[in-house]
Amino acid sequence: MSKTATSIRNCFFCGRRITTGEGIMLVRNDGQVQWTCSSKCKKNLRVLKRDPRKLKWTSKYVKGGLRTAKK
Repeated sequence: MSKTATSIRNCFFCGRRITTGEGIMLVRNDGQVQWTCSSKCKKNLRVLKRDPRKLKWTSKYVKGGLRTAKK
């Protein structure tokens, strides 16, 4: 095995790549692990409870708005 092998994760909020040794790990009560790349993403996720699909600076942004399912 190579000592230089790194695991690359994606930020749970914005989708940016996070290398080993960086980022903030949040473990929820149900066992789900959420990695965030910065305190900006952490605040938007936990404190402000924003939807990443509505923010243009995230890679999860949906142009044209979100569509709801018709019943």
